[in-house]
Amino acid sequence: MKTPSTRRLTLVLGTLSAIGPFSIDMYLPSFPTLARSLGTSVSSVQLTLATYLAGLAAGQLLYGPLADRLGRRTPLLAGLALYVAASLACAAAPDLPFLAAARFVQALGGCAGMVIARAVVRDFFDERESARLYSSLMLVMGAAPILAPLVGGQLLAHAGWRAIFVTLAGIGAAMFTLVATSLPESLPVDARRRQGFREIARSLGELLRQLPFVRLSLAGGAMQAAMFAYIAGSPFVFIELHGVPAERFGLIFGTNAFGLIAASQINRWLVPRLGVLRVLRTAIAGAALAYVGLLIAAGSGAGLPVILPLIFVGIASVGFALPNSTALAMAPQGKRAGLASALLGTLQTTCGALASTLVSALADGSAQPMAAVMLGCGLLALVAAAPFGWKGISSERGELRPSS
Repeated sequence: MKTPSTRRLTLVLGTLSAIGPFSIDMYLPSFPTLARSLGTSVSSVQLTLATYLAGLAAGQLLYGPLADRLGRRTPLLAGLALYVAASLACAAAPDLPFLAAARFVQALGGCAGMVIARAVVRDFFDERESARLYSSLMLVMGAAPILAPLVGGQLLAHAGWRAIFVTLAGIGAAMFTLVATSLPESLPVDARRRQGFREIARSLGELLRQLPFVRLSLAGGAMQAAMFAYIAGSPFVFIELHGVPAERFGLIFGTNAFGLIAASQINRWLVPRLGVLRVLRTAIAGAALAYVGLLIAAGSGAGLPVILPLIFVGIASVGFALPNSTALAMAPQGKRAGLASALLGTLQTTCGALASTLVSALADGSAQPMAAVMLGCGLLALVAAAPFGWKGISSERGELRPSS
């Protein structure tokens, strides 16, 4: 099997991975407007983010086994087609329950790109090169959190919130075309696993008994969950609490996304010098400290000049933590990379869904719920990545012993 050029693979897989950030971030500026349009509250609208994340968690367990059984391309194209249809349904939503349901289905389709992109990387590269390629993917997908709120804010101002979902449908259709014409099949027929339900369940059980895999998945998932807590809470904190205009919301959001992108590129330079595991743990510790400061600042009623730098440090740390935890968790998985990618994604997205739901449930008219949930996620990541009980990792530099 010939490996395609890294540049082309990065472009295609990065674009696929960006479907999640685009689907989440583009409609964030519309939360207050959407709430007024559908006759509900901003905290209720936040729950549509949780239903989207729940769809991501559920769908990934479906696409993982399918990708191992049918190859990477067929499930991916089917998922993108479903994503386009569900995006159009979101645009036509008459009320909040319909929108929440359509968002769930939209996520079921969109998560195909997330699962299969990770599996394709594992098909072609070892853990060290995977960590570097995941960082490159974050450069491509990191453009989404910068562009999406800006585009969403302009669409909201000129065409209304429904135009945002029509645009997402168009992006999904473009991705379908890109995959159909530019992504080769990375899993040969003789390497596919034709498992039945019992075999899949047994493989999932084996993965869940791999303590390093579970802990690395949770470490990355908790860091990502802190970011989702920020995503869920930031429209209220910035627009409602601190009076940032909706069309300018994307500038703040984009600045934090830029920090994540910059960190992911610095990570490519650090990993060969310090090791994957060391960089991961240092990033998590830095984020946890930033979130302690954020909670103190939120409790004291501090303004944006104090809050924004702390959020910037925490979100930038995700650029180090996510590619490294993913590379370490995926490296030993061999032929079950699709299933492992699905379980990893499900664990991580479930963390994100719980975090965003907590922000909504704890809403009290201040920035404290967002800050508290972000700190809780940072502490969970710190525990998951702690050095006790590691088996299967051969050195502090982070090489994993591959499984058969």
